[in-house]
Amino acid sequence: MDCGLYQERHFSGRNWAPFPVTPQTIDAVLLTHAHLDHCGLLPKLVHEGFGGKVYCTAATAELSRLFLMDFAHVQEHEAEFRHETHECDPVRRPYPEVPLYTTSQVKNCFPLFSPVRYENSIALRDGIEATFYDAGHVLGSAIIKFEVKQGGEHRTLLFSGDIGRWGSPILRDPTLLHEADYVVVESTYGDRLHEEQKNVEDMLADVINSTRKAGGNIVIPSFALERSQEILYRLNKLRLEGRIPYLMVYLDSPMATNVTEVFKHHLDLVDEETSELLRQGKSPFDFPGLRIVRTIEESMVIDHTGDTAIIIAGSGMCTGGRIRHHLASNISRSESAILFVAYQAIGTLGRQIVEGSKQVGILGQMRAVLARIIHMNGLSGHADRGELFRWLSGLEKSPLHLFITHGELEVACHFAQFLRERTHWEISVPKYQDEVILN
Repeated sequence: MDCGLYQERHFSGRNWAPFPVTPQTIDAVLLTHAHLDHCGLLPKLVHEGFGGKVYCTAATAELSRLFLMDFAHVQEHEAEFRHETHECDPVRRPYPEVPLYTTSQVKNCFPLFSPVRYENSIALRDGIEATFYDAGHVLGSAIIKFEVKQGGEHRTLLFSGDIGRWGSPILRDPTLLHEADYVVVESTYGDRLHEEQKNVEDMLADVINSTRKAGGNIVIPSFALERSQEILYRLNKLRLEGRIPYLMVYLDSPMATNVTEVFKHHLDLVDEETSELLRQGKSPFDFPGLRIVRTIEESMVIDHTGDTAIIIAGSGMCTGGRIRHHLASNISRSESAILFVAYQAIGTLGRQIVEGSKQVGILGQMRAVLARIIHMNGLSGHADRGELFRWLSGLEKSPLHLFITHGELEVACHFAQFLRERTHWEISVPKYQDEVILN
């Protein structure tokens, strides 16, 4: 179930460690979605001997190819730079002159992808079937249910993947499932509630209008998948409603541009509102004043046009990419605003900024944080505590056990306590590489 990359700096050594299960002995990999923390170690697994099928939705397969190739390119370029400059940072990477994997190793994964459709069961081997359901998190994301029959007995195992949100634009709501013996659920935002969906656009309009009045730029670090498309959708809506002025909007992310094209290949996965717009020939991801920035040269002049602009760039946690150049130009300007719209992992530049650091290192230089910093969880693609509970409440009887994973330890423990008080289920928060024998 998933084969993800650790993006937190203090866990990065795990990416280089041997897999706890010998790759040649694994029959199949099932991917919940295309984010690197769910598929990013797949090329390493294949390189080290895995040769089975990789089951996922067609959209996840297409997006995974994009993200894995992009990450491999970055790895190769960074390794070449370190080799030429003899730069070594043993804390961040134990093998500083070697990429984690190469583009050629990524391409070796492609023949293994085996696309599946939502709600169509696939037989993995005798007595084991898996079914994918729409998770509503990102395009093609899935909840995966296993049916296991052995020795005349039957068990159902349910893996949440990353659960999306109800009422968000573009994608359908998460699927509710009604029975499971064992459940593994994520807990990214298991200790908090997001802003109400109806308030998100009010807050976004306020940030844009107040920053324009101050004469600064609105800089939005955003993930290429889903967040960028949702921001474009909401900006278009606000403009049509006359709630924000005409401003240039720069999508400075080649990857986000590529992902937006993938959406057009999978229109059957969008919600009714988006589908109706597309039927009318109105793309929710395109509007007057939107400029797709493709070259580095174009990117470098955006911050110096003199007019207030909205700049959407990757990466979402500010760990690399073009966003760092826009932060360098704007973070010390009190008239500008930095708007975070997604989860910021511990150890990332984004996390430092949202937690209130007065100075941060960007592009080799310490810079004062004078810009207005806003963190809007309401634009996150992750369910909050209430929405995770809503998804779990679809179960019509108590599971034998609930495992809480994929969240910071303190958050996962808070969520476990919240659920124990309301459900009285058997619940645990596994530690890294814990093993459990299921009854």
